[in-house]
Amino acid sequence: MLIFDSHLDLAWNAVLGNRDLERSAYTIRSGENRGQFRSGLGTGTVALPELRRGKVALCCATLLARSTGNPVPHLDYLSPAQARGSALGQLHYYRGLEQLGEVRVIADADGLARHMAEWEAWEAGDNSQPASAPPLGFVISMESADPILSPDQLGGWWLAGVRVIGPTHYGLGRYAGGTGTEIGLTDRGIALLDEMARLGVILDLSHFSDQAFWEALDFYDGPVLASHNNCRALVPHQRQFSDDQLGAIIERGGVVGVALDCWMLELGWIKDKSTNASCSLANVVDHIDHICQLAGNARHVGIGSDLDGLFGREQGPRDLDTIADLQHIAPLLSERGYSRGDVAAVMHGNFVRLLVDSWS
Repeated sequence: MLIFDSHLDLAWNAVLGNRDLERSAYTIRSGENRGQFRSGLGTGTVALPELRRGKVALCCATLLARSTGNPVPHLDYLSPAQARGSALGQLHYYRGLEQLGEVRVIADADGLARHMAEWEAWEAGDNSQPASAPPLGFVISMESADPILSPDQLGGWWLAGVRVIGPTHYGLGRYAGGTGTEIGLTDRGIALLDEMARLGVILDLSHFSDQAFWEALDFYDGPVLASHNNCRALVPHQRQFSDDQLGAIIERGGVVGVALDCWMLELGWIKDKSTNASCSLANVVDHIDHICQLAGNARHVGIGSDLDGLFGREQGPRDLDTIADLQHIAPLLSERGYSRGDVAAVMHGNFVRLLVDSWS
């Protein structure tokens, strides 16, 4: 079954983590284990061959750079201009892969329709050789808008292919309070939302503080999603969304991508202390099912794995070796009583529909 993954930090891993994603995840691991290069990101699970093998036909591929005043090497920069440079480098990595024929950047409804039709035809035919699959589809997403020096520059990023923006990340960003804060939108953030609405950029609500979340829904009336968020009712933490927040996304016609980081999946899981022995893809389905029960249908949830986003295999479900194992989610949903149509909606259909509706 085809998969849409709504959150993958591919360029960040490649450019800042120095991972050659054209090689398999196993080759990357081998090199890092030999000390050839150590990324500090844990055991990697994502590379282009595994995306093809897992039929991840489409994903939101991120540009990730912050400038919060609390510098972190290769992630959080002392100035917005530095963050801009990092994000542009990541964008050019995607364009380089596109020139090599590995991927195609999807930026409009016609391109999306052609891309999905090609993948559906491949899946219906002899798909036993992943290398024969069509190019992977990337929708360019920005995680933290700090690289946008001012809202009036958003048009340039739009022309470059950015179609989804999450204005903040961890801490206080230039546009809004993020994870770990109780700060709402800044004046600059309100202006950014106005420009996003004008251009039709989809708002990613992930990482907003509670205050910024509700303010954003008040100020922005365009399409919304949460690219990688789980349920606070199951794992209480400010990074997750409450049932009220999930309900607001559902009411706006949005889709929530469930993330695969163990601390977001399993109650009581502690970073750097717990193992993934008890965390499995069944936990992922628990969060998917919770959102479906809130919605009363299976139209508002998908997969936003965030695999290799500041964590590795040791902090993901124990029954996932590489991203290709996302395919195991489908039979788990079937075992919970979901119809084939509903399973397809969760695996890719809901996010595809959201993009079509947003771009039509």
